[in-house]
Amino acid sequence: MALPAVLPPVKEQTRIVAKVDELMALCDKLEAQQQARRKLQNALRQFTLQAVANSQSPHELQTNWARLADNFGGLFHAPEDVATFKGLVLDLAVSGELLNVEHRHAATGANLLDAIAAKRIEWSRESEGQEKKESLAMLKKLRIQQVNIPEDRLPEHWAWASLLEVSQVIIDCDHKTPAYSESGIHLIRTTDIRNGEMRLDATKKVSRESYLARSRRLTPQAGDIFFTREAPMGEAAIVPNGHVVCLGQRLMLIRLFTELFSNRFLIYVIQSPSFQKRLQASAIGMTVKHINVGDVENLVLPVPPKAEQDRIVAIVDGLFRMCDHYADQLSRKQRIATNLAASAVASLTGIAIEQEEEPMKAPQTELIAPLRLGTTPDIKAQAPLATILVRHRGEMSAKDLWQRYGGEIDAFYAQLKIEVAHGWIQEPAPAKVREKPADTVSA
Repeated sequence: MALPAVLPPVKEQTRIVAKVDELMALCDKLEAQQQARRKLQNALRQFTLQAVANSQSPHELQTNWARLADNFGGLFHAPEDVATFKGLVLDLAVSGELLNVEHRHAATGANLLDAIAAKRIEWSRESEGQEKKESLAMLKKLRIQQVNIPEDRLPEHWAWASLLEVSQVIIDCDHKTPAYSESGIHLIRTTDIRNGEMRLDATKKVSRESYLARSRRLTPQAGDIFFTREAPMGEAAIVPNGHVVCLGQRLMLIRLFTELFSNRFLIYVIQSPSFQKRLQASAIGMTVKHINVGDVENLVLPVPPKAEQDRIVAIVDGLFRMCDHYADQLSRKQRIATNLAASAVASLTGIAIEQEEEPMKAPQTELIAPLRLGTTPDIKAQAPLATILVRHRGEMSAKDLWQRYGGEIDAFYAQLKIEVAHGWIQEPAPAKVREKPADTVSA
């Protein structure tokens, strides 16, 4: 069947071809310039970040940090670049490098551990019922616990300690599958904890009877920390004020003496790349990585005096606000650039390009198998997806990785193909890729 086609006069065809050739040449030139700029920007950012991380003295750190702060806006091209910087901030924070000498205190980490131990003994003497059993179980575990101290350098007045040593109590979840109800109390599952936050907008619910049964060892309270042992492993969040929550499967509850040890400092420690690396070393499982309860209790962390913990939290909060500000700016710049490009095309051609209401189009296919880290890329490698996987314990779903990548889905899959070819990401099994039903594409 012949299809009708509009054919302009030959002279107009020639002018159209010439104009298209001219525009395509400009596009190619612009793309080459953007790639060159991106390459230089990545190299400068990695050099600057590495200079901060490798500083050998407080003066050198202050100099390198000032250089980074002065050029912050120009070092980052996309929101995922800012995430890399956040990881560096956390590692500097939990190694004591963010504190100036004048902010250090006469107290020591060892003093703090002694105070926590004394407080725990006092709790065991005063508690009753189930709390009495839990407190005595804690003391028994601590008497026989053996801790492997890392070789990482800490300030002289800090100390290394296990998670068990800094906690009032740590308990595992009820392993029975809960019965859901239409309404009731928030059941916190591993999927409800992401990036240090407990999300209550899409939780499953359990009845009060089920909640009481699952909380018979210890009733969760505001300020407690929920820690995920699996799917994903190593996420943590603080129970918010004013909410009743239930501990779901594959989760542990960590309660601190918060007047002695900051729960927000502990969250930042858990999120730090250095802690996540130690967590990965303790993980087991060939397919889905997880960590046993005893290994969670044995995880080590740095212990600064409480006043320094509070100061570190304040500094990190401030830096993260700056990071989020620049990430928002970068997102806005990307949207503005897209709109400007559409306007330019419309003004040159007279053809209006309708913008999608959603910032990214959803994939027509989905990967059932999770994406896993292959060979860790060099710090200079152009491997944004593998870098994101490193920060998330080496494994996550394709959808989560795409959303954190922040680009169009076509660009995401193109970048994924590149990083799989380099071996930075393990190749997903072809049988694990499927078409998505039309009514779930936007899900």
